[in-house]
Amino acid sequence: MASLISCPHCGIRPKEEYAIKGAALPRPAPDAPRSVWFDHVFLRDNPRGPYEEYWHHAGGCRRWLIVTRDTATHEVLACRDAGAEPAVTA
Repeated sequence: MASLISCPHCGIRPKEEYAIKGAALPRPAPDAPRSVWFDHVFLRDNPRGPYEEYWHHAGGCRRWLIVTRDTATHEVLACRDAGAEPAVTA
């Protein structure tokens, strides 16, 4: 059975409709030193557990989403529109 992702616009869809585009990390300031930008672009941690990534729903609504995925189990824990307000956790 294919993995399913609950798109906030299209509903539950197979993961094959999506393209993973990378970590959802805050960007450095535009005037940050080159070394900070180098680290941001080329150096990444490889965490175990929940991790936020940008995904593009290429086969559906074509929206950018932020998917929270467990890197150990590949389970999708949450999905929200990248342009929406950040999720509020209690």
